[in-house]
Amino acid sequence: MRKILIKISLIACTLTVLLIACKKESSVKEEQTSVPDEVLSKIASLGFSNKNVVKHEEGYLVEGDIVITDEQLSHQPTTQFLRVGDEEQYRTNNLVTGLPRNITVRVSSSLPSLYVTALNSMIARYNALGLRITFSRVTSGGDIVIRSAPSGAGYLASSGFPTSGGNPYSSVLVNRSYLDTWNSNTVVSILAHEVGHCIGFRHTDYMSRQYSCGGSPVNEGASSVGAVHIPGTPTGPDPNSWMLACIGNGVNRPFNTNDRTALNYLY
Repeated sequence: MRKILIKISLIACTLTVLLIACKKESSVKEEQTSVPDEVLSKIASLGFSNKNVVKHEEGYLVEGDIVITDEQLSHQPTTQFLRVGDEEQYRTNNLVTGLPRNITVRVSSSLPSLYVTALNSMIARYNALGLRITFSRVTSGGDIVIRSAPSGAGYLASSGFPTSGGNPYSSVLVNRSYLDTWNSNTVVSILAHEVGHCIGFRHTDYMSRQYSCGGSPVNEGASSVGAVHIPGTPTGPDPNSWMLACIGNGVNRPFNTNDRTALNYLY
C-alpha cells in the first residue's frame, strides 16, 4: 500500500535469461563452494534460498538473479507484511515515496543510441498508465542511470530495490554482450522490468521460477524482507507479466491487465 513504512533496504535485483542460466549451471556449482557457511546462513535468515549462491561483483548472487551486498547481509528483517502463494504480483517492503513524483533516467554516454531509443519506449509505456509516478529522460544527472555491466558479467541486466529513504535504486546495468544485438522490444521489456525493481517490484513468479525460467521448481523464499502480495492480482499463473523472472530474445512484455492493476495499486 502507498503508506506502508519502508523498513529495510535490499540491493541489486537482476533479470536473468534461461539461456544464460543453462550455460552457467556448472560454473555456479563450482563457485558456490567458495561461499562461507556464515554467509549462507545469513542469506537464509533474510528469507532467500541459499542454494547455488555465487560471489558477485556487488555481493552475492542468490536465486539466479538477486544480488545481496555484504552490508545488507548484516540487516535483520523487521516487516510484518507477507503473502506467499501462487503467481501473483508482489512488491518489496521498499517503495518510492514523495508522490506524485517524476523519476529522471539517463543513459550513460558510453552506451550506443539503441539504449536511448529503448529507454524512450520504456518511458512511454509507464507514462501511458497515468500513475502518480512518472519518468523522463535526461542527459545529465538522473535518479536512475543505465550503464554497462562489468565485462564477463553472468547476468542479462541488473538493478535494485528502493532505498530506505524512499528513492528509487539508482542504476540499471545492461550486459552488452547480449542486449546490443537483441530484439528492440525485448530490450524495452528488460529495461521496464529492471525499473520495476528500482521502484519496488519483485518477480511475479518468485515462488516458482521454473514458470518462466524452466527447469525444476525454485522458490525464491518466503521472504520476510519483501514479498508482499498486491491485492487485486491473480492467484493463478500470469504468463505475460513484465515482472516474470526470465525472458528470451524476441519476447515482448508490455504491461498486461494484472500489471496495470499492480502498478495502479502502488502508484
